[in-house]
Amino acid sequence: MPVSRRQLLVGGGIGAGLLLAWWAWPRDHAAPLDPAKGETGFGAWLRIAEDGMVTVAVPQLEMGQGVTTLLPQIAAVELGADWRMVAVEPAPTSAAYANFPLAARWVPMWRPAIEAMADEESDVALRKWARDERFDATADGTSLAAYETPLREAAASARAMLCMAAAERWEIDWQQCRTENGTVRHEDKAVGFGELAAEAAQFDPPKVPPLLPASSGEAGEALEPETVPAFPRLDAPSKATGSYVFAGDVRFVPDSDADRMVFAAIRHGPVGDAELTRFDPAPARKLPGYLGLVKAKRWLAAYGTNWWAAEQALRRIAPGFDTADPVDSPRMVEALDAGLRRGDAHEIMAWGEGEEALPDRPTLALRYDIAPAPHATLETASATARLRDGRCEIWAASQAPEQMRQAVAAQLGLSVEDVIHYPVGAGSSFDRRLDHDHAVEAAVIAREVGRPVQLTWSRWQESLAGWPRAPMAAVLAAEIDADGRILAWKTRIAMPATNREQGRRLFEGATPWAAIDASEGEVDTLAMEGAVPPYAAQNLVVQHVPVRIGLPTARQRGNAPAYTCFLTETFVDELARKAGREPLGYRIQLLEGRIRLIECLTRVTRGAVWGGGLPASGEGLACLQMGQGESGEEGPRSGHIACVARVRQGEGGLRATELHFTCDIGRIPNAELARQQIEGGAIFALGLALGAPLDYENGLPDLGTLSAMRLPGMAATPEIMIEFVESEAEPFDPGEISVGVTLPAIANALFAATGTRLRTLPLFSGVT
Repeated sequence: MPVSRRQLLVGGGIGAGLLLAWWAWPRDHAAPLDPAKGETGFGAWLRIAEDGMVTVAVPQLEMGQGVTTLLPQIAAVELGADWRMVAVEPAPTSAAYANFPLAARWVPMWRPAIEAMADEESDVALRKWARDERFDATADGTSLAAYETPLREAAASARAMLCMAAAERWEIDWQQCRTENGTVRHEDKAVGFGELAAEAAQFDPPKVPPLLPASSGEAGEALEPETVPAFPRLDAPSKATGSYVFAGDVRFVPDSDADRMVFAAIRHGPVGDAELTRFDPAPARKLPGYLGLVKAKRWLAAYGTNWWAAEQALRRIAPGFDTADPVDSPRMVEALDAGLRRGDAHEIMAWGEGEEALPDRPTLALRYDIAPAPHATLETASATARLRDGRCEIWAASQAPEQMRQAVAAQLGLSVEDVIHYPVGAGSSFDRRLDHDHAVEAAVIAREVGRPVQLTWSRWQESLAGWPRAPMAAVLAAEIDADGRILAWKTRIAMPATNREQGRRLFEGATPWAAIDASEGEVDTLAMEGAVPPYAAQNLVVQHVPVRIGLPTARQRGNAPAYTCFLTETFVDELARKAGREPLGYRIQLLEGRIRLIECLTRVTRGAVWGGGLPASGEGLACLQMGQGESGEEGPRSGHIACVARVRQGEGGLRATELHFTCDIGRIPNAELARQQIEGGAIFALGLALGAPLDYENGLPDLGTLSAMRLPGMAATPEIMIEFVESEAEPFDPGEISVGVTLPAIANALFAATGTRLRTLPLFSGVT
């Protein structure tokens, strides 16, 4: 599609930092939106059809978090569109959609040599890298931070141009016009967007986008749980009817028999240096629907006219692998223990006298052990690949689509431009879809077979080759005075440099084993996020001891605060009891100046009718601040949450019955989506807290089914009550924050119920 200077200016907005002017446009990238017949394009973000339908580009993966509602809502409010006439189009990768906030956060992953630049979104080199890499990854709750301003400015520019077109008809000043429900209005005159779109595109937008006075946000009664949402989810109807397309739903009408899709299943070797060494195809040859095999160094795939035939073929063939150094849980535990006791530590943060201020026998010193954790996505890895005319087409759910394209291109010997990605929805991800081995495998199988292939991993293969959250061992120690004030605090965590590993897989195309080798001994600051407590301590030190465990690991929903908050908040609970203090009052005493977190604590305890966490009460308390700076201070976008958990004895033993949350996440554009994310994070945390531990023997995991993971079902789901604090602060994404706070709240409640302190995750993994 030809790209005019006007389209560029409209698409990005003068201040968006995405499409600043013609000279800033990345010349080697095609325009991301191509209007269909009867549509008019307004740059990178918007199209308006003759019938008034407004289509908004969304460059983020929809994986249940509601991003395909939230981002269109931002544009619709600024444009003055009718929500009933708003549609979504998943956007292709483009420099127009670079995710600068995530690029800044992930500097330690993509360029650790310049880690000091992290969080400097405006850095010229960072922004150039993000554009050049077409980095539009979906992670860490950065969608709103990355795209709210560009969307508002694009919509404001389009609104101005629509008003200009209407004003020319009415022979008035365009600034006398307003937009409402998909129409431009002035006094008693009104005309629809669709009728004006083609004319509007001929006008130059204002040099400065005329933004509305306020950003999209809900307040008052709109934050109450029973309120009908003003902006219902756009994806809800299709998901309710089953017409929504997830990765495993992709089908297409073939042009010929050679274009008829086949279905593949796969077997990977045990975790370690595994190599496929033996298989006998004979037992599967007469199986109905089975067509053939594709062999690689570390895996074997079967394909057929249906997936079940391919899967049954592999069961009969029973491929064998030789593994030189298979992963084994006892050896991992030994390595973590050795690292914790004697390993060389990297100092992440220290003040005062640091470790020197801690006496040989501090008031409290406690050991914690955290097992690997599977992502347990609802939909297993699935990708469809088709090669024709020198190009590879990929249908897959990916949180990092450009990096996936690069990996496929490298494997097939193609240019990145010859790999075409069609975004589809993910049946949950929890950061699992940052890795894309399955898409590369699907492309290789399609090349070898000469037909389109849909590869779907079984649940067992997802458990085997879908890398878990890293295990770790930790010690927390503190010295307190007679009044309970913290004189010295130390957090020491032994774990692999998990983010460095994933960064090398994602941005360098390294194999999991090469990434482990290259990351050995490196400090991982992202893995220590949240380890600096929010509580006042005169002297403090936080240390990371990098440990090689041989198991590839990955990011997971909640990320580092999911375990650092567990460590801090259970430890503070024990400090309170050591000081003879009630857990709420003790926390408030130590939270010097952290007004937002204190308010969350006081509100949640009032709403939950907190009884003090007395013995046998089954009450637990925890709080969390996310988005903080290196030394624990509040960042420009930060979230605050407090939780009261209650556990009770039931027929099946102890279970969580209530979770009360009070959240201050700044301005809330869509309270219903925020509530869903808080609830979803809490239930995800229940699985991490009360589920089965993941162990490995001879490179094989012991959790091969969802039922074996002991994830919470409907009957085990507690009542969840959420209160939002009204705030004008910058919005903070709610998708991760409840994971971290739920874990220690439940652990503290279990202690109050039983008198037994559990210092492992999952909580019962250390109980025999």
